[in-house]
Amino acid sequence: MADTQYILPNDIGVSSLDCREAFRLLSSTERLYAHYLSRAAWYGGLAVLLQTSPEAPYIYALLSRLFRAQDPDQLRQHALAEGLTEEEYQAFLVYAAGVYSNMGNYKSFGDTKFVPNLPKEKLERVILGSEAAQQHPEEVRGLWQICGELMFSLESRLRHLGLGKEGITTYFSGNCTMEDAKLAQDFLDSQNLSAYNTRLFKEVGQDGKPSYEVRLASVLGTEPNLDSEMTSKLKSYEFQGSHFRVTRGDYAPILQKVVEQLEKAKAYAANSHQEQMLAQYIESFTQGSIEAHKKGSRFWIQDKGPIVESYIGFIESYRDPFGSRGEFEGFVAMVNKAMSAKFEWLVASAEQLLKELPWPPAFEKDKFLTPDFTSLDVLTFAGSGIPAGINIPNYDDLRQTEGFKNVSLGNVLAVAYATQREKLTFLEEEDKDLYIRWKGPSFDVQVGLHELLGHGSGKLFMQDEKGAFNFDQETVINPETGEQIQSWYRSGETWDSKFSPIASSYEECRAESVGLYLCLHPRVLEIFGFEGADAEDVIYVNWLNMVRAGLLALEFYTPEASSWRQAHMQARFVILRVLLEAGEGLVTVTPTTGSDGRPDARVRLDRDKIRTVGKPALERFLRRLQVLKSTGDVAGGRALYEGYAAVTDAPPECFLSLRDTVLLRKEARKLIVQPNTRLEGSEVQLLEYEASAAGLIRSFSERFLEDGPELEKILTQLATADAQCWKGPQ
Repeated sequence: MADTQYILPNDIGVSSLDCREAFRLLSSTERLYAHYLSRAAWYGGLAVLLQTSPEAPYIYALLSRLFRAQDPDQLRQHALAEGLTEEEYQAFLVYAAGVYSNMGNYKSFGDTKFVPNLPKEKLERVILGSEAAQQHPEEVRGLWQICGELMFSLESRLRHLGLGKEGITTYFSGNCTMEDAKLAQDFLDSQNLSAYNTRLFKEVGQDGKPSYEVRLASVLGTEPNLDSEMTSKLKSYEFQGSHFRVTRGDYAPILQKVVEQLEKAKAYAANSHQEQMLAQYIESFTQGSIEAHKKGSRFWIQDKGPIVESYIGFIESYRDPFGSRGEFEGFVAMVNKAMSAKFEWLVASAEQLLKELPWPPAFEKDKFLTPDFTSLDVLTFAGSGIPAGINIPNYDDLRQTEGFKNVSLGNVLAVAYATQREKLTFLEEEDKDLYIRWKGPSFDVQVGLHELLGHGSGKLFMQDEKGAFNFDQETVINPETGEQIQSWYRSGETWDSKFSPIASSYEECRAESVGLYLCLHPRVLEIFGFEGADAEDVIYVNWLNMVRAGLLALEFYTPEASSWRQAHMQARFVILRVLLEAGEGLVTVTPTTGSDGRPDARVRLDRDKIRTVGKPALERFLRRLQVLKSTGDVAGGRALYEGYAAVTDAPPECFLSLRDTVLLRKEARKLIVQPNTRLEGSEVQLLEYEASAAGLIRSFSERFLEDGPELEKILTQLATADAQCWKGPQ
């Protein structure tokens, strides 16, 4: 059997997302709006399969065929008759549920491959003897022949997502290197093109000279469209001695289905902001225009306090090895009014709280653009995973001048981060009960501060295309050097493009640090309803959770490549290192032996030193993070951040050795079963499923009842069209 690092255990936690009450309170029109937006999100989410690995679309198509012909209970009888044990069949169900949940065969949190935890020969017998294979023998056998080996392969390069020899990615053709990615980013910047909705394909001619295709995601391909701002971009270029060609049409048939559902949703929009937002999204997905998506995001920002909230597009860049290309994501959710009231109070206090952050006023935005901040119950979250909170849009120019929105996903928090005492690792016994009691409330506080005042704070010093600056060069002083500002962002440069590939993790670290720093403020705890001893417990558990998370983060470090696979976890490890460096016994990590005789470890946090030692250390670090970000000082930012992110076996912590202990004791991330909506006549019904691997599989089998076979054909055709691109480094 495979190394446990690369399998999902049979006892993996599975939870159902509960949004029944929030959905019940929607009007008929709001339900129809939510339904069509959900359909758009689910269709678009299929593009993630093509963004993950070469084999993911085929695996998905194969599983869809199997479970459309036989539900999990029916297939179980066949599997047992083929000689599988109950444990082996459960392992297959867990694997299938994992593929659906992650939209591919790599974990969304950590980018590690997972494989079926049963012999390949046994799974082959189940598949080739299934009802699906009886009905369509050539198709099923063909899918298995394409993806069977890759499904199980743990060849070193295939164990993790990455670029070149570091891993597998389908954002770039297999012969691309980090140098190619950097050159392509420079090209995109020179043409004022965003990388968010692109992939890069490289060809090498007989003369050894490379040429590159930058392919935009869109419904339209080569068809001319005289009214589109994209038309002039679709041509060939010479750039720094290399040939570039900008094309479009990536994921075209999938995006066509997204557009069709968004058109239907427009009829049920609550106001003109929503109508114009959807019109621009449709334009964006049709033409391949990020500018149109930005325009849609402007209307989305202006749509304050909607009952049904949503966002859709190529959003987060965590899984692009270079950190610039967005994974498709779409969510639909309903407002939780009780928790939203607390967040509104936090927003009302934001301008005062921003003054508490440890950098000069000149390094803060000229005007705080009051955002929406709501707690939502998720109905649909399509993509590779579901976060606890979101701060969007990610476009720097919009965030700096027009604003953003924050959302906390309440029903996700309720199930995804609950912890059983017997599975709680790396804490002292006396901390465990306190941790379980206050982890949820402290996480609400941290998510609120992280999203609103973490991602929502800080100014980027910029020079526009006309040469004008958004700061006073004569008077603004760098507090770290005492000198005038020496660097800034020039026209066309963004945070992601300039700081790639550390941009995502660096920003998550900054936001997490803001959350830890501001949770010490009495006003914050009062907003969330905590005073006295309870407030102190919330602070302690919030800080304790962060240092424990820093230790758990070691699971996502790859020693062979000296690299991190998950931005959030790298960020938390950096914070752990900062607090350890503060000294005076604030934080200690001690290797020990568990009651089972195997290696273990304990994290201790001295609560009496959080303010006296921890706060000053975090203050110094946070100021440096912001100054380097504001000034676009890439060299300084990389030196600071990568220094703290380095994992060595230096005493006293010996982190490389501790990583083995973390892997030994790790708990698999929960799978979340989401509901479906179905239109019955003129009414929308909510369909819920049991919290099990089989329930998760059923939710996907019923998600595309009308056009499942068509979608499987689309996915496999798109995957096959680019199959020659993933041959690996040359």
